[in-house]
Amino acid sequence: MPQLNPSPWFPIFILAWLTMIVMLTKTLKTKTITPPLQKTSTSSLNFWTWPWP
Repeated sequence: MPQLNPSPWFPIFILAWLTMIVMLTKTLKTKTITPPLQKTSTSSLNFWTWPWP
């Protein structure tokens, strides 16, 4: 069986890991800090305006 080259899978793994971290942080932030009224209106806005590294 040929060995799988990890080059094409590395960015995918990093992207999935970053997305998981962002979603977890966003969920925690909206549940603890953001009020319920603000959460419904700015939940999608917070995701798209996330300060990416």
